[in-house]
Amino acid sequence: MKTFFRKLLRPFEYLLVLIFILFEELVWERLAEPLYEAIRNLRLLQRLEGVVLRINRYLILLFFVALFISVELAGVTAGVLIVEGMVLPGLLLYALKIPIAAFTFWLFGVSRPKLLSFAWFRWSYEKLLAFLEWIKTRTIYRETMRRLQEIKAGLRSAREAIKGFFSGGNGRWKRRIVRLYERIKAALHRDR
Repeated sequence: MKTFFRKLLRPFEYLLVLIFILFEELVWERLAEPLYEAIRNLRLLQRLEGVVLRINRYLILLFFVALFISVELAGVTAGVLIVEGMVLPGLLLYALKIPIAAFTFWLFGVSRPKLLSFAWFRWSYEKLLAFLEWIKTRTIYRETMRRLQEIKAGLRSAREAIKGFFSGGNGRWKRRIVRLYERIKAALHRDR
């Protein structure tokens, strides 16, 4: 019976891991994290940090939860729009939610001690971290990440090879393109 449940849950596990990798690799590393770093380094937010630290923890919790829920609802709405065939509005909504999510991460980083002072919030946060760690222990996650790293390394070496082809040989390729352009241009001027 235990084997049956494992086989039944295996597709769900694959789906969870693939969604996690998709968001970790594409959304977080490529979009949200650089934006989060940019937001964190803004002078305005550095000044705001002191204000946030002086605010009552209940007010911070209320503001954080409101931001978090709005970001999650925007993500769900974007997904629904994409599934219903409205890809451009869905992608646009998702793109618009990323700066708000980055600000929410900043707010959490600044006010973490106050937010974690709520027992239920700390419990939820710890369970979320444990769940993310559980995903990272799955064989499918480790194997997919290994393959992804191989693909990235292959893409990097292909990019370097292409870059070398176009810039290598003391600009020979570039000179050939320039000569071809000049011949075409001269031929066009002769026909006039």
